[in-house]
Amino acid sequence: MANVSLHNVAKNYGSLPVVHGASLEISDGEFIVFVGPSGCGKSTLLRMIAGLESITSGDILIDGKHVNEVPARDRGVAMVFQNYALYPHMTVTENMSFGLRNIGTPKEEIEKRVADAAEILQIGKLLDRKPKNMSGGQRQRVAIGRAIVRKPKVFLFDEPLSNLDAALRVQMRTELAKLHRSLDATMIYVTHDQTEAMTMADRIVVLRDGKIEQIGTPLDLYENPINIFVAGFLGSPKINLIEGRVHKISGTDVVVQCAHDTMLECGVKPGFLSIGDKVTLGIRPEHLSIIVGKGDFSGALDVLEYLGKSSLAYLTLKSGEHVVAEASSEMRLDLGQHLTLSVPKGTTHIFGPTGLNVSNRIAATIVRKVAQ
Repeated sequence: MANVSLHNVAKNYGSLPVVHGASLEISDGEFIVFVGPSGCGKSTLLRMIAGLESITSGDILIDGKHVNEVPARDRGVAMVFQNYALYPHMTVTENMSFGLRNIGTPKEEIEKRVADAAEILQIGKLLDRKPKNMSGGQRQRVAIGRAIVRKPKVFLFDEPLSNLDAALRVQMRTELAKLHRSLDATMIYVTHDQTEAMTMADRIVVLRDGKIEQIGTPLDLYENPINIFVAGFLGSPKINLIEGRVHKISGTDVVVQCAHDTMLECGVKPGFLSIGDKVTLGIRPEHLSIIVGKGDFSGALDVLEYLGKSSLAYLTLKSGEHVVAEASSEMRLDLGQHLTLSVPKGTTHIFGPTGLNVSNRIAATIVRKVAQ
């Protein structure tokens, strides 16, 4: 396997920039996920690593080797595409061995690699079938097997599960995670699905408009989002965002006045806010407690979603803002019911006028824009 280094990699289509100076170090054997909304540049960045897209500026190194001008076939990478890209007239064996046959690999070696990959992916019984006689999940395994037999330095996945149904995607997520552990391979995975990113990645790279917003482990990004965008993109259900204004500052404590004169005390890093600043409070649904008695917010219950052990309560606050709170399914709630909500101190994110997270609950090293 190999490490991958990106140094200020940029891509322009004519005068239109689509990737802005991305820098990233990927360690040998790491599972990295590029995540972001459609059009953020994640697939373009992956294709530049693969050699399927030229780069406008910057440098890409694979295992310490400068590969800017190296053809895709010579980079030591294997890519799994969203649409599988299998040859319909070939059997599974022929599809998996096609690339090896093209480069003159001995027949005995081809047979061994195909058999080994089929065993890893549990598709030994499918080797004589053609793609039209297989399910979507089976075809995806064949596409992954075609990559495995090449024994690449780096595996590249471009939204490989997006064509599968919800249940099969969950299963394939688990299998890809097991595959990564068994191969101890360097893998770079692109998705717009934050759940895939959170459940599979060693580290996540969050992109927006061609720029890297933040890099970190799933837990780091969930608990310490650098700005409103990252906080809102990661987490299901999404973080609650409530507008307010700084009413009082005392050292590392700030009192934020929300609509209808609700006052909420939070921790903040010194020097980031001034009295009167407009801010946005970010509160995860699991930190918004439904209580009896006096609380921080109140509103009417609009929708209740039962999820088994827990429920999601969607409310409209007196201010007209909408929030969601996580509650035990044992709690008996009725639509239209007026509920009181409490926020434990130390659980609230504060996003300043620029959208940067200035809460003192996050590490000082996180309160900065990732260098581009």
